[in-house]
Amino acid sequence: MFPMGNEPKLSHTAAMILLAIHAGYKYGFSVMEMTGLPSGTVYPAMRRLERDDLIRSQWEKQSIADSEQRPPRKYYKLTASGIASLEFSRKRYPLLERLVPTEEEKVR
Repeated sequence: MFPMGNEPKLSHTAAMILLAIHAGYKYGFSVMEMTGLPSGTVYPAMRRLERDDLIRSQWEKQSIADSEQRPPRKYYKLTASGIASLEFSRKRYPLLERLVPTEEEKVR
């Protein structure tokens, strides 16, 4: 996906956020809970990741939020570039996998 030598150099924080989203933590607060990062770090980083086309966001339907009596959530997913960047980050940060369990591991 990336020309040789042009792999994105994501920060550890950005890599953690991509991994969290990939692992099933789809909205900001769940990413914050999973990574332990504060909102002042997570939300600006997610805006940059979206600007760089590594993630995409979509607001949930108001009716869903209303039925759960909470504000609407903005859900995130990785783009093809985001998945490729995450793969490069896994090589760069080998301990990254231990920091963010998948949804299935969380249930155990």
